[in-house]
Amino acid sequence: MYVADSRAQSSSADGAVRPVVGRRRAAVAPAVFALGAVSLVTDVSSEMVTAVLPLYLVTGLGLSPLGFGLLDGIYNGFSALVRLVGGHLADRGGGRHKWVAGFGYAVSAVCKPLLLIAHALTPIGLVLAADRTGKGLRTAPRDALISLSSTPESRGRAFGVHRAMDTAGALLGPLVAFLILRATVDGYDAVFTVSFCVAVAGVLVLVLFVPGGRGDAVAAERPTLSAAVRLLGRPDLRRITVCALLLGLATVSDSFVYLLLQRRLGVPDRWFALLPLGTAAAFLLLAIPLGRLADRAGRWLVFLGGHGALLVAYALLLTSWHGSGLPYVVLALHGTFYAATDGVLMAAASDGVPEALRSSGLALVQTGQAMARFACSLLFGAAWTVWGDRAALTGAAVALVGCAVFSLTLRPKGPVTV
Repeated sequence: MYVADSRAQSSSADGAVRPVVGRRRAAVAPAVFALGAVSLVTDVSSEMVTAVLPLYLVTGLGLSPLGFGLLDGIYNGFSALVRLVGGHLADRGGGRHKWVAGFGYAVSAVCKPLLLIAHALTPIGLVLAADRTGKGLRTAPRDALISLSSTPESRGRAFGVHRAMDTAGALLGPLVAFLILRATVDGYDAVFTVSFCVAVAGVLVLVLFVPGGRGDAVAAERPTLSAAVRLLGRPDLRRITVCALLLGLATVSDSFVYLLLQRRLGVPDRWFALLPLGTAAAFLLLAIPLGRLADRAGRWLVFLGGHGALLVAYALLLTSWHGSGLPYVVLALHGTFYAATDGVLMAAASDGVPEALRSSGLALVQTGQAMARFACSLLFGAAWTVWGDRAALTGAAVALVGCAVFSLTLRPKGPVTV
């Protein structure tokens, strides 16, 4: 379907795909749906591993919260070291966004079977670092393709559609992992093997069905890395980057949220892999509506509102409520946070970046956020080890309040405001 639809599009000089202007332009370009399909398949693979990894490392291998915090920080933050590289290569290569992204997807796919032979902290850390290197290479070029394929007025919706499809994969991944764990003897090995096969399928979908990103496209100019860094001289982009970094410092990783829920409620190990389903379900249902709301009401308002939902989730985890509804409410708020921030942040950042440097500009914002979340995982794991989980979460909640208030005063003054 996407191959046929791609014929109704045109490629610009920078290799990006844009909808052809006609009597009625589609709200969301076919390229966005094609990229969404790639992300859906890939997320089935990655979330299979993410769903079982915390339990595998803490229970199976006996890592301390500090050791797990180190690995979780690597898993969520290592990609920050290469995001600028991926963004720069896509821009400088004459619009090779598709192929740089494809290489990143392939690197992550190769890492999945390596988990079968890594059973100690160092080799597991190296495998996770390589996997996140692939993610770092592909994220900015992929988001640049989405941005370049959309009009400024519809970017929030376009990113919402992509994130919804991406999250459909995140919803299926833990479910597949859960079924594999129940059906097999060596459950973890089976999960890693199936994850590799699905990841390969995702790479094939990108190669065969994602339009645009021609390797022979020639850009009007050859963007340099220094030019990309100078984008921070733009006031709105600089403010967005600083706010993303500060708020990332108080964003506890998904894995820690699930471990906290398990401890609070005594969730059996065999049900642990299902906890991410609640986050994914809320993300899936709200990504498109909140993306449309961001286009209409203001992206910064929606972005900060998402962090408000996360703060409420922290507060509930700190209360004495142990009712059966606690996990549903916390996971719904957790998914709302992602629906209101993930794609919305990229749509907001796109407004302040020229097309020739779109991938590099988005990578700047993503790098700041990823590095901050890497630091948060390390600090939270250390605080949990020394003072306990409640003290660690209390510190994160207080930090989130302070960062949110500061971000409200520092909000961009351009078209992303309300």
